[in-house]
Amino acid sequence: MKIALASDHAGFAAKELVKKHLADNGIEFKDFGAHSEESVDYPDFAYPAARAVAKGEFDRGIFVCGSGVGVTIVANKVKGIRAVNAGDIYTAKQSREHGDCNVLCLAGKRLSPTEALAIVDAWLKTEFSGDERHLRRIRKIDQ
Repeated sequence: MKIALASDHAGFAAKELVKKHLADNGIEFKDFGAHSEESVDYPDFAYPAARAVAKGEFDRGIFVCGSGVGVTIVANKVKGIRAVNAGDIYTAKQSREHGDCNVLCLAGKRLSPTEALAIVDAWLKTEFSGDERHLRRIRKIDQ
């Protein structure tokens, strides 16, 4: 699996934690930035990362900002992206099983490191169910 990572300054520390976790687990990734806690605009990093996922250059993306909201909005503007702002394991799993979400967005200022990594693990390990009812809904979204 190949992951596109992106954050703004508010999500930088959490993204760095996720990067280490992915590396420790042998998961390939590319960091689209930000590269420090200096104030930046999240669209500058979330758009290129989302486009790369949509083009198939990456299997999935994990984006982080302070609340997770900004990067979710940006990602969902890119055709072919289904991004979820998951604040818990249940939502992360459901987003994969039912929605085949390909971008996970996290609230870097709200989640503890333990919570964030548990959500990441649940999301990465959960596969899309492939049920017809979910496929039908995704086709409607993609229209």
